[in-house]
Amino acid sequence: MTDHYVGIDVHKRQAQVAVIDAEGDIVEEVRVANADLDEIAQKYAGGEAAIEATSNYFTIYDTLDEYLDVTLANPVKADWLAGQKQKNDRVDAKQLARFLRLDEVPESYVPSKEFRKYRALARGRKKLVNKRTDFKNEVTALLDQNGITFDGKLWTDEGREFLEELTLEEPYQMLLNQWVEAVDEFTRKIKVLQRKIESVATEVEETSLLMSVPGIAAYSSVMILSELGEIDRFDRSSEVVSYAGLDPVVRESGDSRTEHGISKQGNGYLRWILVQCANTAVHNAKDPYLSDFYWRLRETRNKPHKVAIVATARKMLVSIFHMLRKNEPYDPPGVSA
Repeated sequence: MTDHYVGIDVHKRQAQVAVIDAEGDIVEEVRVANADLDEIAQKYAGGEAAIEATSNYFTIYDTLDEYLDVTLANPVKADWLAGQKQKNDRVDAKQLARFLRLDEVPESYVPSKEFRKYRALARGRKKLVNKRTDFKNEVTALLDQNGITFDGKLWTDEGREFLEELTLEEPYQMLLNQWVEAVDEFTRKIKVLQRKIESVATEVEETSLLMSVPGIAAYSSVMILSELGEIDRFDRSSEVVSYAGLDPVVRESGDSRTEHGISKQGNGYLRWILVQCANTAVHNAKDPYLSDFYWRLRETRNKPHKVAIVATARKMLVSIFHMLRKNEPYDPPGVSA
């Protein structure tokens, strides 16, 4: 039996630590610099620790994991963490330690160092694309403010030529130039990341399997793999569907059972990229397996596009689960969906 349970409320530079013993009595409460947490870990080596999932948890987790059995707490599922009206570091640290002793800390997945690298690349590219979209929207808004319209797609060769020939009053012309330059700069950065992602996708066996699915290319394969992590941590396809937040919300009352929208309680990045891939598989690649399913929902059951494409994304994920578990490429007839 573990002698000590260590609850750690982590912030950017410091952490509040609470330690309780096997009887539930407080042994120590202290605030330390994050850089000194290794001393705490060594002091209570062999014990258990719980930290809340934060933006900087990776390094701290690895430091503690050398000496302690570490649990990464999921604040979304821990009502006693997420439900507090006022955050209190000392209370949070003690709560983590106490619930850890009771074995009631809902756990978050901690990807391996290799998967963290893939995740950093994929999420980093998405952030750059989002930033570029912001500046593209600024250009559109600026044209609207000046009563200027363009009959076509603004970011094609024709659209760029149109923008270059525009002459606006100041400061609008200066702003237009700045926004367009920002778009070009982000495009260059995205291309650099994309080349690295394509290199990774060709080197990793799992991403090669994923790219056998119509609608999944290098970038989407790396994002899907990095967000899923090790597939063996899921026992059933329903678990991976729930992890992505693509599971339908079911309400039961008496003899009635009603399905509502999806839970959206899982990994948002994974859910987003699967919907993008499902759209590509149906409308561009026109994969028979996924397209037939999508159009059956649309035409036979009169489902709106959003509902049908989310259901298609879920079906794609189930296929991915079986592919990765069996180490086999995409083969719809052999997939249990």
